[in-house]
Amino acid sequence: MTTPSAGRPGPSEPGTVGLPAAPPAGAARHEDTGPIPIVGARPAPPPPPPPRTPTAVVDDGRVAESAAPPRAGRAGRDLGAAIGVGVGLGAVILASLLIYRPAFLLVLMTAVLIGVVELTRALQAGDFRPPMVPVVIGAVAMVALAWTRGPSGLVVGFLLTVLAVVLWQLADGPVDYLRDTSAGVLVALYVPFLAGFAVLLLVPADGVARVLAFIATVVCSDVGGYTAGVLLGRHPMAPSISPKKSWEGMAGSIVACIAVATPVLTLTLGAPWWSGLVFGTAIAASATIGDLGESLIKRDLGIKDMGHLLPGHGGIMDRLDSLLPSAAVAYLLLSVFAPV
Repeated sequence: MTTPSAGRPGPSEPGTVGLPAAPPAGAARHEDTGPIPIVGARPAPPPPPPPRTPTAVVDDGRVAESAAPPRAGRAGRDLGAAIGVGVGLGAVILASLLIYRPAFLLVLMTAVLIGVVELTRALQAGDFRPPMVPVVIGAVAMVALAWTRGPSGLVVGFLLTVLAVVLWQLADGPVDYLRDTSAGVLVALYVPFLAGFAVLLLVPADGVARVLAFIATVVCSDVGGYTAGVLLGRHPMAPSISPKKSWEGMAGSIVACIAVATPVLTLTLGAPWWSGLVFGTAIAASATIGDLGESLIKRDLGIKDMGHLLPGHGGIMDRLDSLLPSAAVAYLLLSVFAPV
């Protein structure tokens, strides 16, 4: 048996650490090329892939780099298209009022019918089933009765429309009857009934001035609120409903409405000077409430716009939202400040 050399413990002796054995002759010698791996360590994650460039397929089938998406403005709309469409709509309304007063009824009727269709389809997308046919017929009846019979005709037309919705919905049976009937009544109340107050503003001999005062004040509410909100908006009014609407924008709406309503009511309708303060403030409030109300409906239904008919605006209902409740407020206040 071979005896280990003195001072060098053998590799087989218990409690001792032997020197590493020499590599066999002729074995290749490996250079140290990196850190010694740690047993049980997790491997480093691979580097993230480079960002992909969005692509688009052109007409001949080749893949080309797509253009960057357009940057939305701070107010979330295409301002150029919105101004162009707004000017066009204003020109149509102004021409209908100044050239032939009953022509405004045709413009209003067209907007109301489109609004009824847009709101009904939006509710249908949210699993509601309001009947469209009786509401459309009732809308025509409400506008006609408001023009020929005044406030009582408008109320009778609305009640007959509600009765028609209740009877029409019976054909679909009891399943969701109350929900769908209520949705139909909401459409009839929200669009044609409130629009009927604009017809009532047109009925008197000075009806053109009344309608122009009402529309001009609502437009100034939108413009003043938009401008002040973009430039000064810091405190959201209702972030869960309309995040871009601010208290600074509301203040801008009130100032703009008062600035326009005061001279218009004083010079064209002979109303006292202070009536512009009340009228402007009330219209700014009703226009803002109408805007928030429609935004609440859209958020509940999970949609951005009621339609896509008007570039930069959305649908007709996205323009009528502030006008509809303001028509009722304008009619009531002008009946006091400038009675017929």
